[in-house]
Amino acid sequence: MTMPPKPTHLRVHQFVGLRPGPSLLVLGAVHGNETCGTRAIQRVLDELQSGELAITRGRLSLLPVTNPMAYHRGAREGERNLNRNLRRCADPQDFEDRVADALCPLLEAHEVLLDLHSFHTAGQPFVMLGPRNNHGALEPFSLAEPEERLAAHLGPRRVLEGWMEAYEQGVRRRRHERPASSPELLDAAYGTGTVEYLRTRGGYGVTLECGQHDDPHAPAVAYQAIRQTLALLEMAPLPLAPPRKDFQILHLMDVIDRDHADDEFARAWASFDPVEQGQLIGRRHAGQEVRAPSDGFVVFPNPEALPGNEWFYFAVASDRVLRT
Repeated sequence: MTMPPKPTHLRVHQFVGLRPGPSLLVLGAVHGNETCGTRAIQRVLDELQSGELAITRGRLSLLPVTNPMAYHRGAREGERNLNRNLRRCADPQDFEDRVADALCPLLEAHEVLLDLHSFHTAGQPFVMLGPRNNHGALEPFSLAEPEERLAAHLGPRRVLEGWMEAYEQGVRRRRHERPASSPELLDAAYGTGTVEYLRTRGGYGVTLECGQHDDPHAPAVAYQAIRQTLALLEMAPLPLAPPRKDFQILHLMDVIDRDHADDEFARAWASFDPVEQGQLIGRRHAGQEVRAPSDGFVVFPNPEALPGNEWFYFAVASDRVLRT
């Protein structure tokens, strides 16, 4: 079977208001099989082009398909995961490296990012939030307040923090247990995706996980989030719905890799399924049991994960309170 030629460009749609304001970038299909964002962006784009919606302030950029190779294949990735180890590449080795060389300058040109995703197994939508303000070495940050306000207005009840901390823990384990893994899997910056990259360049943003890949409601979740973001930033004359009051905020503690194709979960987990300390989560191919280290939650379980890649994440309740 002949593979189609590799895509040669990204298609960005931009709208510039006639009054100064913030610059917002909205991304869809960073992972090619996560199309709810693409569909929501297209709906907003149709409204902008018809005049039903207008940008009156600031600059809005819409990128419906961020990874066109993966999108056209209906796959999570083309030649690697675009949303890991995201950086400019002096010597690009694969398609995602070339996308990164176009995407990173685009990210740098914006102050705010809304990155729209979906996930593998069943579960409710949730927001991925960055760190609290800090001067640490891992992910220094000073814009937690506007980022929290953005997360609070998008709609979902669940909020997840601690992404880079979990990956720091996961990479440390990989280096100890599988030092012969590919270099990118052992890189301390492996967890860096679109929002993490923008935070290093003085901006802020969130990843919104809109639901399961095939959830018919996921595009509506993404669409409402775009409108809420435009309203919050006062870029368009839209009503701003108030933030909800019942947030559940969790902190990612660890990411656990699938070591072997025969590693299996003990049951069909869904994101945010609660577990008790010592509860069986899965078994390795040689029979070792993987149990919950404490009371917590299973997040992003992927029974089809490739060996050496993320199998599931483990989270616990957070004491963080969102500023709305």
